[in-house]
Amino acid sequence: MRKVIEYFIRYHVAVNVIIIAFAVFGVVGAKSLNSSFFPLTDSKNVFITITYPGASPQEVEEGIVLKIEDNLKGLEGVDRVTSTSRENSGSINVEIEKGRDIDFMLLQVKNAVDRVPTFPTGMEPLIVSKLEAVRQTISFAISGEQIPLATLKQIGRQIENDIRAIEGISQIEISGYPEEEIEIAVNENNLLAYNMSFAEVSQAVGNANILVTGGNIKTNAEEYLIRANNRSYYGDELSNIIVRANPSGQTVRLKDVATIRDRFSETPNAAYFNGNLSVSTTITSTNTEDLIGSAEKVKDYIEEFNQKYDNVELSVVSDLSETLNGRTELLIKNAWQGMLLVLIFLSLFLNTRLAFWVAFGLPVAFLGMFIFAGFFDVTINVLSLFGMIIVIGILVDDGIVIAENIYQHYEKGKSPVQAAVDGTLEVLPPIISAIITTILAFSIFLFLDSRIGEFFGEVSVIVILTLVVSLVEALIILPAHLAHSKALRPVDDTKPKEGLAKAFAKLRVINEAGDRFMGWMRDNIYSPFMRFALRYKMLTFGVFAMALILSLGSVGGGIIRTSFFPRIASDRASIELLMPNGTNEKVTDSIISLIEEKAEIVNQELTDKYLIGTDKVLFENIIKNVGPGSSTATLTINLLPGEERPDAITSDKVTSRLAELVGPVIGVESLIYGSGGNFGGSPVSVSLLGNNIDELKAAKLELKTALLNNPTLKDVADNDPAGIKEIRLQLKDNAYLLGLDLRNIMNQVRAGFFGTQAQRFQRGQDEIRVWVRYDRKNRSSIADLDEMRIVTPSGSRVPLKEIANYVIERGDVAINRLEGRREIQVSADMKNPKDSPTDVMTDIQNNIMPEIQSKYPTVTASYEGQNRELGKLTGSLKVVGLSVLALIYMTIAFTFRSFSQPLMLILLIPFSLTAVTWGHWLHDFPLNILSLLGIIALIGIMVNDGLVLIGKFNSNLREGMKFDDAIYEAGRSRFRAIFLTSITTIAGLTPLIFETSRQAQFLIPMAISIAYGIGFATVLTLVLLPLFLSFSNKVKVGTKWLATGNEITKEEVERAIKELKDDVELSDISEPETLTGVEKKIEEVSEAYETTQTPIEDK
Repeated sequence: MRKVIEYFIRYHVAVNVIIIAFAVFGVVGAKSLNSSFFPLTDSKNVFITITYPGASPQEVEEGIVLKIEDNLKGLEGVDRVTSTSRENSGSINVEIEKGRDIDFMLLQVKNAVDRVPTFPTGMEPLIVSKLEAVRQTISFAISGEQIPLATLKQIGRQIENDIRAIEGISQIEISGYPEEEIEIAVNENNLLAYNMSFAEVSQAVGNANILVTGGNIKTNAEEYLIRANNRSYYGDELSNIIVRANPSGQTVRLKDVATIRDRFSETPNAAYFNGNLSVSTTITSTNTEDLIGSAEKVKDYIEEFNQKYDNVELSVVSDLSETLNGRTELLIKNAWQGMLLVLIFLSLFLNTRLAFWVAFGLPVAFLGMFIFAGFFDVTINVLSLFGMIIVIGILVDDGIVIAENIYQHYEKGKSPVQAAVDGTLEVLPPIISAIITTILAFSIFLFLDSRIGEFFGEVSVIVILTLVVSLVEALIILPAHLAHSKALRPVDDTKPKEGLAKAFAKLRVINEAGDRFMGWMRDNIYSPFMRFALRYKMLTFGVFAMALILSLGSVGGGIIRTSFFPRIASDRASIELLMPNGTNEKVTDSIISLIEEKAEIVNQELTDKYLIGTDKVLFENIIKNVGPGSSTATLTINLLPGEERPDAITSDKVTSRLAELVGPVIGVESLIYGSGGNFGGSPVSVSLLGNNIDELKAAKLELKTALLNNPTLKDVADNDPAGIKEIRLQLKDNAYLLGLDLRNIMNQVRAGFFGTQAQRFQRGQDEIRVWVRYDRKNRSSIADLDEMRIVTPSGSRVPLKEIANYVIERGDVAINRLEGRREIQVSADMKNPKDSPTDVMTDIQNNIMPEIQSKYPTVTASYEGQNRELGKLTGSLKVVGLSVLALIYMTIAFTFRSFSQPLMLILLIPFSLTAVTWGHWLHDFPLNILSLLGIIALIGIMVNDGLVLIGKFNSNLREGMKFDDAIYEAGRSRFRAIFLTSITTIAGLTPLIFETSRQAQFLIPMAISIAYGIGFATVLTLVLLPLFLSFSNKVKVGTKWLATGNEITKEEVERAIKELKDDVELSDISEPETLTGVEKKIEEVSEAYETTQTPIEDK
């Protein structure tokens, strides 16, 4: 290593070549990075889609879901299995454990599904696929005055094809309309007149509307293909199909017995953009596509389209590139401000030219990081930029230590080149150890389970790459520059200064003032306090301990708030309406339209109050969706971007005012005013599990009532709404006398009221189904069911009411399962974002659920949402955190060759919580999971200061100082370096901590933990660490005295002195010169200890 460092210091042209390479490849690397809203994450779910037309939720569960779940049991690599069984369909979600290969697990799940021996007839093939993460880029609405939905859909398909042809865009989804179908609406009287059945009509269509090949004919001259091409794609083309013909020549055509029409399916699904019927288009990005680039291309297309057409307009609904650009600019601004503060403090307290070359390492380190970032799938996003902000202050730490040490060697009279070589090599071990400990601490993020662990892994990658490059810069580039710069040259004040030299001369005046201030703080504040601390050790320790206990008590007592996850500022409010199943879509539409009217009032109120004189309106647009289904509707309100509206207007404020205006709505199943921003799921979410349905539903009611009575909660909902009303048929005895049974009758009822699928074919990009059933007007009342004619085996027809009775009861909308048991989930949101969900969850776990479980013993609870994410994160943190802590201990132990000194450093970590907790209280932020991640990052940073102090303490002992003097002088001599490295780290984060924009709020808790923690860690390192070293020494002296009975000095039990003695014992006796030198050193140290010195207390 020495030869490498010497080579680059002596031949600094090689260093310049490295810098040029870093600059060129760094810029190329930075330009090649894609942008995304959050870091890219791989899929961790395998999804099984079930389609079973005409089946009830219970049929789907019993016939399909239970069989698949049974085969998935015990499958290695599966975290857990959840499922939902609905009318006509179902789904199974298989969550994969962290670290497993998703493609291999997909194969394993497919194999498990294939092992199911039988599935119900009529079920469509299962779809087993990876559940890919959807990263929305931009969405827009296609709308116009009085344009029918079919036309809008046709235009949407054309736009889809146009955009798909644009390079870099592959994921497009068109929504806002039901599926298209062809309905053959049969009249009951016609069936009676022609004595036909639904099956006969359906079979006739299926047999006639075909496109098949019948082989080929090869003649001597050429070849012919035999083909029947009678495929019709539209309803009016089917009307002449012959359904029946008799020998007399009479034919019955389809148009004689039915009305054929092309139509949308009866399941409502419509979207309205600012009141006009619309079709929504959403573009999402894959891992290889650039979010900002894709959005720009789409916006160019929208602009071109709108210039070309007048009657149809494309309107941007949501553009995540705008939000990303806003947050990126915000963080870049904070980064530049942080960098500027770092430079100011460097110039203030470090030699001006030294400060310049230390600061030069910042761009070099970042350019080097960009070279390698692309290989680790890093993108330009909010968290990667945050990682860069964190590392700004840390980057200069090793540069400060090396630059100062080189300058000290130069002041001893060495040549600049020799001073650079010796100064760098002297601090090489602690510098490398400091970088390794910081890298180890940040590497914890790479192994954390949960969504937040995956996201913050990118912060870790950025910090680690930048630190590794900064180590190369500090060990090779910085010393070379210093050796050949004017920083290590005598200052000639006689010559007149011009240009840059004049600027440096002026800065030197400021630097000298800063130097005097640093000396004043050390001599007048730190030194007296250090003497006091060393004289009254237990009192000083007691103050720090009491501060820690008080802080932890304040957290436990609720003075300092806590929460699971931070709220991410949202530019959207979403109102979700759920009516009782079976509600007519007109009723649902009327209620959501009423809420839309109130939303316009809120828009006007808040615009007049906060945006007067700005020509801006608070709501960019309002999207109303009715469906899918007749009982659901949503209202999405897109607000002005956070950077363009006052901080007082939050999505919570909008939804609170809207809920106040709307008031209670009678008859709804649930009405949720969602304001977004909950990272990691619902703050309050409890899954009730059990196989006793009655107890499960009763427990749900009690839990939901308890949450509704909690004044801190809103949007209380569950996933078990009352089902649609079911007409349950029961046969009379005379039905059996006619040769009928329940299955036969239900097949005929299903054909008339649900429909018989005669055909399915592809028409363009749509799959078209052809249904044969009664016309809508013939199945719009229970009387129609009563009058339906049932065909008996003898061919006669009898009304259904004569052979069957019925009762009306509520059924199940969906059956949810979790880990093999029925599940009902109850969730809620916090009314005030500043309230603590941890208190609510603690109350549920300790008070509410035990009471419920005492009444319903078969019911158990699983705590979901943010609580589960927290459990996954802390569970993985226990293993990874302890392992990394052990590695940090080993790294320090290897550096100092001591078991006790690393332990003293690690014991400082919990004491830093004092500043972390009160820092959150001061800025009115709750302690959350990001605060914990900040503490983890803090561990690696704060250990670095301790390394510097302990290294000097050991050096002082070797030079012959007494123990107490060695501690005292180590603190004094390293005061400047420790203070400066800490203040630069804090300076780098300060702009972000005081950022008022909502867009950065969720990152601030982590910045508070690091900045306040490192600030207090400076005091801990300079005051508490010497006390710990003193306590450790006392234990070692006492232990050795007990073992030997001899009088033991403080110094002889320390590792630095033991190593000097070991050098004598291990030296080869054949090398007298070396031996004499070592013995001489030992004698010098011994004489120094025997000399009477002034006690530390009297200094």
